[in-house]
Amino acid sequence: MEKALESAERKARLKDFEIENKEFEHNYNNVSKEELENALKIVSRATGKEAFIGTKKSPQSRIRFAQFLQMNWILLREEKYFSSEEKIFLTDIQPNISMHSNAIVSNIMSKPPSALTIQGLADRLGTSRTKISRIVNSLIKKGVLAKAVSGDIKDVKQAKDYVLFVNPNIIYVGDKEKVDEHLILMFKNQMKSNPILKKLPQKLF
Repeated sequence: MEKALESAERKARLKDFEIENKEFEHNYNNVSKEELENALKIVSRATGKEAFIGTKKSPQSRIRFAQFLQMNWILLREEKYFSSEEKIFLTDIQPNISMHSNAIVSNIMSKPPSALTIQGLADRLGTSRTKISRIVNSLIKKGVLAKAVSGDIKDVKQAKDYVLFVNPNIIYVGDKEKVDEHLILMFKNQMKSNPILKKLPQKLF
């Protein structure tokens, strides 16, 4: 009886091994795991460095895009959280949200990027400074935008130099698994204290 069980267990393990190998070959264009491991050993020996499996990035990997967290937008829509002009503003500024920092900048491809001021946003969106200022202030109060001031805030001239950031739980440009710490610090209190934001079904932090 014991020998029969051992035999059945060996057969089961062998079957699992065969399935695993077939899946591997399917994923790597019919190259077996053994062949790939041998190839990596040869490359390691030739270069003196540990080799690993990697693939060349496709042209599509360089495409920039902003991620609207859909389930959160559904809740915010149901709660009528945004005014019509706020929705339009958030849609219009998404091409200007910088990768990872989630800052609103003049050109996402520039290095270093330049922050868009209220006047810059008004010029870019073809509207008045007064209107943009009103929308921005409203979205800051709602925890959707945050303003980081640079320089000495007691200095009136320096206090005008600030950057606007977008709450990544609303719109995010970057890796959702690696939200930058500065964004967490800027928005975590709003996410805890704002009764609407607390209900968001998809939270990155």
